[in-house]
Formats: sequence, C-alpha cells, structure tokens
Amino acid sequence: MEQASLDTKTFGNVITCRAAVAWTTNAPLSIEEVQVDPPKAGEVRIKIIASGICGTDNHIIEGKMKTPFPAILGHEGAGVVESIGQGVTTVKPGDKVLMFPLPECRECIYCLHPKGNFCIKENSILSPTGLMLDGTSRFTCRGKKIYHLQGTSTFTEYTVVDEIAVSKIDDAAPMDTVCIMSCEVSTGFGAVFKTAQVTPGSSCVVFGLGGIGSAIVMACKASGASRIIGVDINEQKFPRARALGVTDCLNPNKLKKPVQEVVKEMTGVGVDFAFEAIGLIDTMVAALKSCNRSYGVCVVMGVAPSGSQLSFDPVVLLPGRTLKSSVLGGYKTRDEIPKLVTDYVQKRINIDPLITHRLPFQKINDGFKLLREGKW
Repeated sequence: MEQASLDTKTFGNVITCRAAVAWTTNAPLSIEEVQVDPPKAGEVRIKIIASGICGTDNHIIEGKMKTPFPAILGHEGAGVVESIGQGVTTVKPGDKVLMFPLPECRECIYCLHPKGNFCIKENSILSPTGLMLDGTSRFTCRGKKIYHLQGTSTFTEYTVVDEIAVSKIDDAAPMDTVCIMSCEVSTGFGAVFKTAQVTPGSSCVVFGLGGIGSAIVMACKASGASRIIGVDINEQKFPRARALGVTDCLNPNKLKKPVQEVVKEMTGVGVDFAFEAIGLIDTMVAALKSCNRSYGVCVVMGVAPSGSQLSFDPVVLLPGRTLKSSVLGGYKTRDEIPKLVTDYVQKRINIDPLITHRLPFQKINDGFKLLREGKW
C-alpha cells in the first residue's frame, strides 16, 4: 500500500481514510471509509506505507482464532509517524517505523530478563480484546466502533499504536519489504537462531512451507544445516522451497505411513530440529515425534484454533526430546527487530525471496486468495 506524504494539518484531528474492515468471519474484507482518532497519551498515529498478509490474519477471517468483530486486521506493518500523543519520546513525526503485535515495555520482569520477550503488557495475543491498552478503540466506521487487531491493525491507511509497540527503523529501509520483519521474518529467523539454536551439520524438518516456514528454511540453511526436510500438502510450494534450501520434500497425503515415521527412516533416528509453522494439533505432534528421542528439539510457531488441546504420551519427552515455542522468534521487539532491518539494509541478510507479490491496497482480497491457494 503506497500512500502520499504527511500532512501536518491532520495533527490533533480525526482522520478519515480507507481501511479494509472485517465485519464478520468467512467474508471478504470491505474497503470502507473509517475515522481514526488522534493518539492519546503514550500513543502514536502512523501512516501505513506497506503491510504484509500473514496466515494468522487468514485464520481469523476463517473463524479459527477468536477476535472481536468488526475489526481492522493486519499486523505486519511499516509506516511513517504522523503524530504522537503526550509523553511519547522514542519516535517523532516523520520517522520510519515498524509496529509489532507484541509490545516491549522495557520495564516488566519479562522485558528486563535477558531471555524474555513476552511483555506483561501484552493484551491481544493470548486473550484478544481488540482494544488499546486503555481499553478503548481509535476506529469508527458507519457510526460503529471498530476493533483493533493485536494492537496494530495495519490494513488501513492510518492506525494508532501504543508507543511500546512501535520502533524507529533505518531511514533507508524499503517499506514494502521490511514490513514482514514485524512478524514473518522475526518469527521464522528467531525460531531458528534464538529458540532452537540450529547447529552446523544438523538435520531439520519444517512443517508448513508458507511465509514463516520459508523464513525458517532460509535460517536453517544460513545456520549450516546439512539436511532440511520440507513438509506440506501443497506441492506447488516445493520448487520454491527447494530454491530456498529444502533438500527433501514430503507430502503427507501421499505417504503410506505417518510422516514422522518417514522422517525417521530418512534420517535414521529422527531430525535434530523440527519446526511446526502450520497451527494444527496433528502436525505439532508429528513434528515432535520427528525429532530424535535423545536430544531432538521441536519448536512450535503455528497458532492452533482457539480452544485446542495438545495431547501426546509424555513418554515421548522422557528420553530427552525438548518441546519449545516462541512468539516473534523470542526477539525483544523494539530493541532487536530494528537491528534485523539494519542488517537487511546493509546486506548482511537477505529477505527478498520472502516477498512474492506486491498488490495495491484495493486488491487486498486478491492477496488473501493467493495465500489460500498457495500461489504466493
């Protein structure tokens, strides 16, 4: 989504702009005129320049994940600060920024711990409220309150975000690429580099070869993994997966035995590292059982449908397997993800292969169609 330059006349005023509103589940998003209130104390109003489409957004539309409706979805956003509320000190109007579905207050026990990133002020991932931290919304459409998504809401020309979920990024960053750093890249790279800590020469299996799965593959290859097995039921994804680093592709629907047994046969004892980026209970268990039993590590990033229960025989863990998870790859969002952006700008990492299509805002439903068909 490309927008015009900032207009200082909007400061302190309600802005009327376009947004893609999800009025209900299992329906196309509707491009509407919405009113966006000025930021309150501790908040930032941002002009969205580009937004990624994440599988989580699609899960919400399909009713698999609970969130209040009507809502403005989207959580992979890059933009420019239009105005700030009282007390905001870390960004200013005109700054290029990323916004994050997971805040970093830099004050709570989790933010202060060297290994923690799930800020205690998070109020939108585990139990979605659809509201700002003060319990209210900044969006109105057709006279109705519109809910936020994960404190971000990036499918709109303007949004309001709490300061603790916004960070300035490199001025040279291309917004239509680095927007995916807000979720896809950080989730995939962090799962490999921080959560699993994949080692050179190791074997890996990746369940789900979508956006996050592709980022995981790239990170496993960068970590020196000698074998990367990709698992997906959509074989259209296989050629691209191989180009990114996958050495073997498996379609569970075409196997004569459970995929975890095939993975064990291929590797002898199971992989060193397994990653689940789909969000299904069955694939989470399969990923865990694909690990070698002594020191295999399974990392789950996929978000299961609301109310799901993960169930397996605990003897699976007894020999030494480890089951782990992380949100946004365990990165401290404001402190660490902007460094990834700088690494990209300075060509130390490359995320270009993760961008498959660039569409104008009004074709957002076409983007979801491409995602559902696996044609990204």
